[in-house]
Amino acid sequence: MLYSPEKMTGLLNRMSRIQLLELILYRAAAGTAASELAHKLGVHRSTIYRDVEVLSAVGVPVWQEGGRFGVRCERYLPALRLDLHEALCVYQATRLLLAQSDRHNPHAVAALGKLAGVMPEPMETHMTRTAQIFRNRRSHEQYVRALETLTRAWAEGRGVLVRYRSARASEARERRFDPYFIEPSGVGHACHVIGRDHLHNEVRIFKVERIEEAQLTDEHYEIPSRFDPHQYLSTAWGIMGGGAAIEVRLRFSPEITWRVQESVWHPSQELQYLPDGGCILTVQVSHWKEMKPWIRSWGAQCEVLEPEELRAQIGEEAGRIALLYQ
Repeated sequence: MLYSPEKMTGLLNRMSRIQLLELILYRAAAGTAASELAHKLGVHRSTIYRDVEVLSAVGVPVWQEGGRFGVRCERYLPALRLDLHEALCVYQATRLLLAQSDRHNPHAVAALGKLAGVMPEPMETHMTRTAQIFRNRRSHEQYVRALETLTRAWAEGRGVLVRYRSARASEARERRFDPYFIEPSGVGHACHVIGRDHLHNEVRIFKVERIEEAQLTDEHYEIPSRFDPHQYLSTAWGIMGGGAAIEVRLRFSPEITWRVQESVWHPSQELQYLPDGGCILTVQVSHWKEMKPWIRSWGAQCEVLEPEELRAQIGEEAGRIALLYQ
């Protein structure tokens, strides 16, 4: 069927308006009134109702309550167009997430499967195989439920009641928590949520794997404008950030200096090259305990210079290791 230029322009305008309406509804967690939608889009309220019917007909989960419209965010995302290179980045990020976690994440696996379905060969075959491998991992329903609840809470700005067992506690404690940011970490192969812990009335980091139960509440919150997760984590070696920075200085032998200089290990790092071919790596981190496994991985090729407490701990552990192998 051929349309006149005027008819085609009208169709394109309506498509653009409906796409914008979808985005507005999706971003408004508490919903938006029809009159406000009409004002934003420059149309009559009756047009809004007709456009909402179109969205519902094509599968967008629109809800209506008390004269307000919204989209059920946990069940839907607006269409996203990616080129080949962007899609590869999403694949690599998802694969890295799955590889760095010891918990089965069905949503990450499903995302890989969907992405594989639209990729050209031979990429499709390998991506599908990746999804199959991770799909066979043992299920961790408690972890998945907690992560799903925290994701919804973050998206909708709603507080959560959690039962959380800290590393040194014998049993879990119930507390109210407002999620600000969810961050995976290769250190410990875990996923963490950063937010306000009402029990201590301060920003805390919870390991999602230690959350035994999470339940959404009807209490809404707003993330403080002064909170910047990237700034908060800027002094973290892995996930432990937010504190005052401590200088850590490490001396590497000439044999592995080439490997040390090959990567940027931390945003704050400084490299000093020594006359013997070795180097000194200096970083500013909030908690150097997270660095200990990485330092140990270099063996005798890495010497801790500062701080003294870290040097003493690594030295003591090295002594115990030596005795173990005598």
